[in-house]
Amino acid sequence: MITMDDIIKDGHPTLRKVAEEVSLPPSKEDQEILKSLLEYVINSQDEEIAKKYGLRPGIGLAAPQINVSKRMIAVHVHDKKGKLYSYALFNPKIISHSVEKAYLTSGEGCLSVDEPIPGYVPRYARITVKGYDVDGNEVKLRLKGLPAIVFQHEIDHLNGIMFYDHINKEDPFRPIENACPIER
Repeated sequence: MITMDDIIKDGHPTLRKVAEEVSLPPSKEDQEILKSLLEYVINSQDEEIAKKYGLRPGIGLAAPQINVSKRMIAVHVHDKKGKLYSYALFNPKIISHSVEKAYLTSGEGCLSVDEPIPGYVPRYARITVKGYDVDGNEVKLRLKGLPAIVFQHEIDHLNGIMFYDHINKEDPFRPIENACPIER
């Protein structure tokens, strides 16, 4: 089981690397890693388990955050209507996106970043993601709102990009043009 001890912190070189594609069909080892990523985000949202193991709550986790430089992510998040998006994917790619942008009014956080970094993080409002599930089956998702933002955050990790790289350094809370604010 992944705990906070397994999650590497900002400044670790793996977080800035472009992660490698996972060869398909996936190996048993890669399947276990992918399952453990999803298990962490689910466990971290369970108050009892999180307290028992000292887990920081998260809604997404990427393999580079546990020092595995491979293209794997897990997301476990509800949209504003309460629909659950719970996915563990190999080689996720954004295959299309809206022109319109979106951002979380509360800003973004990251399990690999201990201190809060305030500011708006511009993201695409809608995206289509293609990836492969734990058994190597193709999955295609059309996402908007919070789930779209979480997937973009996690896919950025696979490309060595941190959420704060997107924040305007001079004016972190400058309104983002043509963007819809999303409350979390």
